[in-house]
Amino acid sequence: MDSLITAAALALAGGDPLGALDRVALREDAPALALRGIAMAQLGDLDRAKALLRRAARAFGPKEAVARARCVVAEAEIALVSRDLGWPAKALDAARATLEKHGDRLNAAHAGHLKVRRLLLIGRLDEAEDVLAGLDPAPLPPASRAAHELAVAGIAMRRLKTRAARTALEWARHAARRAGIPGLMAEVDSAFLALDAPAARLIARGQQRPLRLEEVEALQASPALVVDALRYLVRQQQTMVSLATRPVLFALARTLAEAWPADVSRMTLIAQAFGGRHADESHRARLRVEIGRLRAELRTLADISATSQGFALAPRQAREVVVLARPIEERHAAVLALLADGESWASSALALALGTGQRSVQRALEQLGEAGKVQSFGHGRARRWMTPPVAGFTTTLLLPAPLPNG
Repeated sequence: MDSLITAAALALAGGDPLGALDRVALREDAPALALRGIAMAQLGDLDRAKALLRRAARAFGPKEAVARARCVVAEAEIALVSRDLGWPAKALDAARATLEKHGDRLNAAHAGHLKVRRLLLIGRLDEAEDVLAGLDPAPLPPASRAAHELAVAGIAMRRLKTRAARTALEWARHAARRAGIPGLMAEVDSAFLALDAPAARLIARGQQRPLRLEEVEALQASPALVVDALRYLVRQQQTMVSLATRPVLFALARTLAEAWPADVSRMTLIAQAFGGRHADESHRARLRVEIGRLRAELRTLADISATSQGFALAPRQAREVVVLARPIEERHAAVLALLADGESWASSALALALGTGQRSVQRALEQLGEAGKVQSFGHGRARRWMTPPVAGFTTTLLLPAPLPNG
C-alpha cells in the first residue's frame, strides 16, 4: 500500500476529509476511489459518495473480497444516514460475514453497529439487542467504542433505562474525546440533549407539565394509575391493560383520567369518543355500551361509576390518576418525531419505520408541508423530507474505520 493511500486513510480516521481528498482526489485506482467516496460522504455529498464507492467495489479484483466488503459497509452507512432504510440489509450481513472470515474485526464490528442503528430506527429493539450482544467493545479503538456506546444508549433510552443510557453516553463522550473527531463528539452531545429534552407531558388534575425521560421512567414505577397516550394502555406499575386496538375505549379512558377526581358529562364523553356534536338517544345508548366494555377491561385497576352528569373514574388502589401524553399533540406526531432527528427521509423509509402504508405517510407529509412544519427537496423517488433547519444544529456522519487498512 502506497504512502498517499495510507495518509488519506489516516486523515479520514481523524475526521479530516479535505486532507484525504488532497492526497487522492486525482487518482482513479480502486483504493483511492473508496477513500474519495468516504471523504465525499463525510462532506455531505452522499450521491457522489455512493457512486464512488460502487466504482471502487467494481474496480477491486476478485481476490480482494475484503476491500469490496468494506465498500459495501461504507455504502450501507451512507444509506443509513440518508434514511434509505430499504437498502438491502442482506448485503450488509454478507459483507460483515466476509470481514469476520478474513479477520477484519474492526470493520466487521462497524457493520454490526450499522445494523443495530437501522434496527433501532425501525423499532426492532429485541433484534438490535441480540446483534449488539454479539459485539465485544473491549478491543475497539476510541471512535468505534463511541459508536458502540451510542448504540447501547439508544436501546436503553427506548427501554426507559435512563441510568444505563447516561452511563453509556458518558463512555461514548470519553471515547469520542480520545478519538478527537468533531463530528463524533457532536453526535454524542446530541444524544445527551435528547436524553435531557422533554419526552412527554404529564396531565393531572387539570394541570400539565413536561417530563424528561428519567421522570417518565420514575412515573412507570410509581403507584399512580397511568393512562399512557404514547402506548395506548392503562397501567399501574406491573399491571397493564392495552387498549391499542380499542381507540374508542382509550379515548374514554383518557377523558375520564384527565378529569379525575371529577366526573365527565355524557356530552363531553360522546364528543371525545365518537366525535358527535349533539348527543341523541342513540349516542347515549352507545356510550353506555362502550362504558360497560371499558369497565370490564379495567376491572383489575379501576371502576367507572355513573354520576348525575355522566361518569367518573374510581381507581381501586391508586391514590393518583395521571395521563402520560406526547410532548406535542399533533395528528401526524409520529412522522414529526422521526423527522426531528434533522436528517432527510424518503416517504418509503418513514413508512417502513412507522409500519404503515407509504401513501398514508405521503398524505401526512403533504399536510405537514402545507402547514410549514416540514419541507422537501428533490423529485420523484429522490424526494426527501425534513424539518426546517434549526440554527446551530449539526448533522453528522460517523465513518470511523479507514477502508484500506481496517
